[in-house]
Amino acid sequence: MRVPYLLTGAALALTSAWAVAQDAPESLLPKIFQDTPSSTPTPSAPRPTPTRPAATASPSASSEGAKSVSNPVVQQIPDGSADASNQAAEDTGTNGALKRVPSLEELAKMTPDDFEALFGSQVVFDMPPQARRSMAKAGLLDQSEGGLAADSLAGQNARLIDLALSGNKGALVSRWGHILLRRALLSRLQAPEGMTPQHFLALRVGLLLRMGETDAARALLQDMDIADYTPAVGNVALAVYEKTADFTGLCPIMATQGDLRDDAHWDAAKTICEAFRGNSRAALSALDRETSRGTLPKIDLLLAQKYAGAAGKTRRAVTIEWDNVDSLTPWRYGLAIGVGLEPPERLMTAAGPQYSYVTALAPMVGLERRAAAADRAGAAGILSNAAMVDLYSQIYSDGDVIGTWQDNAETLRDAYTLTDSDARLAAMQSLWNGASNASARYARQVLTAAAAARMSASEDLADESGPLITSMLSAGFDANAMRWASVVPSGSESWGLLSLAAPGRTSPVDTGALDSFIDADESADKRKSTFLVAGLAGLERLTPGDIERYSNDMSLNFGGSTRWTNAIDSAARRGDRASVVLLAGFGMQGTNWHRMTPRYLYHIVSTLRQVGLEAEARMIAAEAVARA
Repeated sequence: MRVPYLLTGAALALTSAWAVAQDAPESLLPKIFQDTPSSTPTPSAPRPTPTRPAATASPSASSEGAKSVSNPVVQQIPDGSADASNQAAEDTGTNGALKRVPSLEELAKMTPDDFEALFGSQVVFDMPPQARRSMAKAGLLDQSEGGLAADSLAGQNARLIDLALSGNKGALVSRWGHILLRRALLSRLQAPEGMTPQHFLALRVGLLLRMGETDAARALLQDMDIADYTPAVGNVALAVYEKTADFTGLCPIMATQGDLRDDAHWDAAKTICEAFRGNSRAALSALDRETSRGTLPKIDLLLAQKYAGAAGKTRRAVTIEWDNVDSLTPWRYGLAIGVGLEPPERLMTAAGPQYSYVTALAPMVGLERRAAAADRAGAAGILSNAAMVDLYSQIYSDGDVIGTWQDNAETLRDAYTLTDSDARLAAMQSLWNGASNASARYARQVLTAAAAARMSASEDLADESGPLITSMLSAGFDANAMRWASVVPSGSESWGLLSLAAPGRTSPVDTGALDSFIDADESADKRKSTFLVAGLAGLERLTPGDIERYSNDMSLNFGGSTRWTNAIDSAARRGDRASVVLLAGFGMQGTNWHRMTPRYLYHIVSTLRQVGLEAEARMIAAEAVARA
């Protein structure tokens, strides 16, 4: 990787020398040290060999704390030793002519290749070995912090793990399944035998991006030293910084590993980094040339020019017109929000939920846009209850936000602070009923989870307890939800949710109450009932005989097998928690719970329970019934 910005120091040195010569043409040395004409040179005493100056850290590389760039080597003065002839030979070109320092005009016209040929500047990685991070356990969560054991996948089939990660499109039907999979991907894990740590990291980062976990993906990527990056890591690195709208975050990578990729978007990002380093005029000119060549769509290069102008010191008016743009890409959206632009609503509507996830996490986007996006991000599991409440708190305290979102923020405050329980419930219901669809309604229940947990169990509110219990369980307040067990009607939806959510239960449920639940179920194809039976069976809260009976009566086919059920059941029998989580995530793919089958839910809940993840199994089962 070449670093022409290092020559800035050389240019400044020449400029300073030229300025001194103009301002003070007379020599500043005492007369005794000035050269005087002499017909015979005076022999001089041997001089010590000058030492090479220490390398200085590159500004862009130092931000990663892992790289530095060496200065141009200072040539030693020949001292008449045996190496003098060799040293002198290094000062000559191929034609025998002595090299000379170029003029300022020549420096200004030089290309990066010319600089390297002249000065030999080349990026080197000089982090001491003891400061390097081990690639063996890349990740953020140690086992003591809730992560999986480091060696969980070390002995597993590399091809199976590759398939479970690369074959997962990232959209999961379950919020709790999403949270569990994210925790597994962020754990400090060794790569499976036969898979390189870089490829394993790239697979995990790529899946986190597809899940909409942009901040988590960037944190995981940055847990590996840039010196260890490979093209596979480079492929996901650009996607990470696109989706976080942080193209200058790529600059340390460009400075040290700029040859990881060779494509137009990578080169354009590299040019943005040139502007960020201070060479914005040349960077904008380079983007102008790429525009005329048509290497990228015009909108991509115009957005890059606008971002480069913002990152550098050279300002240029760049007009962005979306009329002829028919789709969004991560590149376009990341650059747009990075410079404060909002793409047209028609593009956002057609773009899908991934862009809502980016918006919900983007600090540079307005609060109202983030709140609208939070209805998707909260339901998916990207935003927690605390994160959503914090967002609405910012809206409440911002006097510039008016209208619907300010009203919602005030209603949320009422749900938490009013003294009358009926009034608090009414405030929560107002938020739930104001959602645009079922997914957004569930996100609003995540938003009110802590407020629902503060409600005292009351027989007067027993008929309204279903949504309250759903709200509590969406954020894991199972102990608070269980306080309602004595007041909810037997066989009701509330009863079904608590039968699944109860921690530590070992006795089978009352099948009479279960039959009442099934009879009263008005969901399409009785999906709530099938999921309730599947969850109870997976948690072993039905006897084997009852499991077989309900499976046959409702055509649930719990005993059927597929390659996926065989794989996840085998992993559970081995006690392989990590493989179970990855395969469970693979089996929960889909845009909503209508894509889940009772048989798959049964295997997911059962295997999670077998490997010690019963809490997650209970929450996934309860979520299935609540959202069916």
